[in-house]
Amino acid sequence: MLHIGELAKQFQINTDTLRFYDKQGLLSPSGQSDSGYRLYSDRDIKTLGFILRAKGVGFSLTDIKTLLSIEVDKANNECSDVKELVDDKLQQVTEKIAELQAFQRSLARLSSACCGGHESAEDCTILQALESEDFAIIPECHHEGECL
Repeated sequence: MLHIGELAKQFQINTDTLRFYDKQGLLSPSGQSDSGYRLYSDRDIKTLGFILRAKGVGFSLTDIKTLLSIEVDKANNECSDVKELVDDKLQQVTEKIAELQAFQRSLARLSSACCGGHESAEDCTILQALESEDFAIIPECHHEGECL
C-alpha cells in the first residue's frame, strides 16, 4: 500500500489531483493509515495508470468514469460500448482539427494581407478585414511596405 504522496510521486502528479479523482468518483483509496493518510493498493495503482492513459488520449473525466465502469464489469458490457466511446471521441477530434485548420487558413490570409510595415495602424489591412462584414475580402499588399 502506498501513501498518497508516494503514489503522486510515482506518477509525477500532484496529490491534489488524486484528491480530485477521489471526489469525482474515479479513484478511491483502498484504505487509510492510523494517522489518516489515504492508502492505495496495487489495484488502485493500476486504476490510476488507466485514468492517466485515458486522459492522455483525450478522454474527458466523464468518459473515463464510463470506461472504468465498463472495465470493472467487462462481462456485462460489450466491446461495441467501448468502441462507440472511442469513435465519438475520434469524431470530436476530427471536427476540432477541421475547425483549427479553418482558423489556420483565416490567420494565414490575414497575415499575408498585411505588409507588416511601420506605418500607422489607421490603414492596417488586418484591422480592416476584421471590421468588414465580408471577411473573405482582404486587401493585399502589392508593394513592400505599401498596403492598399
